[in-house]
Amino acid sequence: MLSKIKSAAKRIVGAPEEPVPVVSVGHWVRNLSRDPKQDAIDYVTGIFPIFTWIHRYNFGWLYGDLVAGLTVGIVAVPQSMSYAQIATLPAEYGLYSTFVGTLVYSLFATSKDVNIGPVAVMSLTVSQIIAYINRTHPGEWDGPQIATTVAFICGFIVLGIGILRLGWIVEFIPAPAVSGYMTGSAISIVSGQVPGLMGMSGFDTRAATYKVIIETLKHLPNTKLDAAFGLTGLVSLYTIRWTADYFMRKYPRRQRIFFFISVFRNAFVIIILTLASFLFCRHRKSKSGKYPIKVLGNVPRGFQHLGPPHIDPELVTALASQLPVATIILVLEHIAISRSFGRVNNYKINPNQEFIAIGVTNTIGTLFGAYPATGSFSRSALSSKSGVRTPAAGIISSMICLVALYGLTPAFYYIPSAGLSAVIIHAVADLVASPRQVYSYWRVSPVEFVIWFAAVLVTVFSTIEDGIYTAIATSFALMLVRLARPRSYFLGKVKLRANAKSEAETRDVFVPLEPKASLMNHAVKVTPPAPGVIVYRFEESFIYPNSWLLNNVIVDYVKANTRRGRDMSTIKLSDRPWNDPGPRPGQDENAENLGKPMLHAIVFDFSAISQVDTTAIQALIDTRIEVERWTDRPVEFHFATILSPWVRRALVAGGFGTGAPASSVPTEIAAVVPYRDGQSSPVSVPASGDLESSLVSEEPRAGSEESAPIDLQDTPFFHFDLACAVRSAESGLERRTASSRSSLYKSEELRDDKAVME
Repeated sequence: MLSKIKSAAKRIVGAPEEPVPVVSVGHWVRNLSRDPKQDAIDYVTGIFPIFTWIHRYNFGWLYGDLVAGLTVGIVAVPQSMSYAQIATLPAEYGLYSTFVGTLVYSLFATSKDVNIGPVAVMSLTVSQIIAYINRTHPGEWDGPQIATTVAFICGFIVLGIGILRLGWIVEFIPAPAVSGYMTGSAISIVSGQVPGLMGMSGFDTRAATYKVIIETLKHLPNTKLDAAFGLTGLVSLYTIRWTADYFMRKYPRRQRIFFFISVFRNAFVIIILTLASFLFCRHRKSKSGKYPIKVLGNVPRGFQHLGPPHIDPELVTALASQLPVATIILVLEHIAISRSFGRVNNYKINPNQEFIAIGVTNTIGTLFGAYPATGSFSRSALSSKSGVRTPAAGIISSMICLVALYGLTPAFYYIPSAGLSAVIIHAVADLVASPRQVYSYWRVSPVEFVIWFAAVLVTVFSTIEDGIYTAIATSFALMLVRLARPRSYFLGKVKLRANAKSEAETRDVFVPLEPKASLMNHAVKVTPPAPGVIVYRFEESFIYPNSWLLNNVIVDYVKANTRRGRDMSTIKLSDRPWNDPGPRPGQDENAENLGKPMLHAIVFDFSAISQVDTTAIQALIDTRIEVERWTDRPVEFHFATILSPWVRRALVAGGFGTGAPASSVPTEIAAVVPYRDGQSSPVSVPASGDLESSLVSEEPRAGSEESAPIDLQDTPFFHFDLACAVRSAESGLERRTASSRSSLYKSEELRDDKAVME
């Protein structure tokens, strides 16, 4: 009552009333979170994903984790010591990073395949940071302290990004940019390890790649006896790999045996080279304490640097300019790898949670003296191919590293450094993008191929830091150009024949001549498409910042509104994926399918699409794979109003539009670091006539009039307008329904005939 009196008084005296908000703060808070308490609980429990699956752990999962954990652990021991050599650190620091990475990550992981530890690119970056500090502040700090400080600061930054749920920032760096700097980094690492492989010295192997190559060629006459061990190890590694691959193809039934023979080649070669080095060097020690070849030397037993890290504020200040590139590498490589294996093995990672995992792993690692660790592609691929079932395999791998630290360090003394260089070269060579993959970048988006090539070129002729910044800056500039100046079209009327045999039956279709804004009457009733058909329209260029969001929207909508094609209640718990919890006790898993239609087709309206890129096409491929896994049968993907020949070209490169069977379309077109150990590249481009010529222009045939129908025979799932696309999808649904009814009728007839005969 009092408020009404005050309001009336203000109106009388002419005082302005206080503005009343249309939506109050309470409404905003309620819309932000329906149940803040439960959301807070879910947020806290979500930080430890292990609690969502550990209570369902079973012996079926244990077997797969034991095999994968033991396999990866045996491979990780020589690799981690080799990568510590790249980082110009003692070998034990690589073992520290591997132990902490594999152990801690298993508690926070949303990826079952990824293996955390020292990696080649991060190790090279650490070595360059150490060289930078020693050059600008000579003698003030040693290498291990610098590396540990980098791990602590970068880990803390990444942890903060994950806690604040800012994982979406990785969407602003496209796949070709990541592949470009990783390819350039791999070339730099290989060139820097060749001198060690040949026993050369006397020049800086951390300089620009082209300088290292030139100096290596100049010093070839100075090759030492180390080359006998290094070249022998490198040739042996590739020989075992190629031989095992050959026998895997020739004897498919014994494929698993040859797979493990190939897997253990690193450990086998290192053991043989170490034994040969011991027999050769044990009686040839000079008076100065040197051997004829360079050996690893003493590796301290156990954790010699356990304790709180010493973080010097002056060192942090000196490292300020180097921390951004180290943080970017720490994040990009891990996210690219975890997404790649999630795509292959049918699960999704949570980027925010992965940031938390990487941040916690590196901050805790500093207590053990570890240097920066992130996802390793080679070890993650090995874990995946070994049949890993849950992240618990990392615990097994960490135990192998612990045994090596406390029981095998005396055996590491005579490991030849040239042998470790051979292991590095052999492992890093697979990070170089294959010619087929590079051609895929060119086929989907020539501009992104230029970005990829620029990243490689700058990395080779300058540094990894400059290569990363070049890739990010050029990608960001390209994104701004695409978003700020999208393509526009004018509308014109095209007369099309509805029936090719009758010119009298025509219809008018309008194409862009002049873009006009139009508003739909809100009183119009919207009728959904036929059950089993989904129509979706893009309102922006389909490029890498929004591609994964689109994938999530489509897949979540399909799972919420259509029926699952496979009866999951018939699958045993031990055979279920680790990230699929299944129903609660007493709950019917198939109850949610009641009343929902089976998905038949998805129609995309591409009338607003002026640009696509490699990452977007990969997201569309992922959408197709995830949707068909849900339906357990093929789903038609129709595209309407594709006005740009370059968009059509990119879709065809991704296997869309041609109606090709699922076995012939690519599953990955943006593989950042394709794993080629025993398998070929999954990228394949479906051929349908001379697509290159037909994509650029669609001119009428000779002798035809302007009203001739547009030829889309090579791409039957591309439609000129949305109405045709929806009509085609619904007619396909009717045919499939009729076919299903016919099959059901025949089966019922056979069953009745059988009953009569009996």
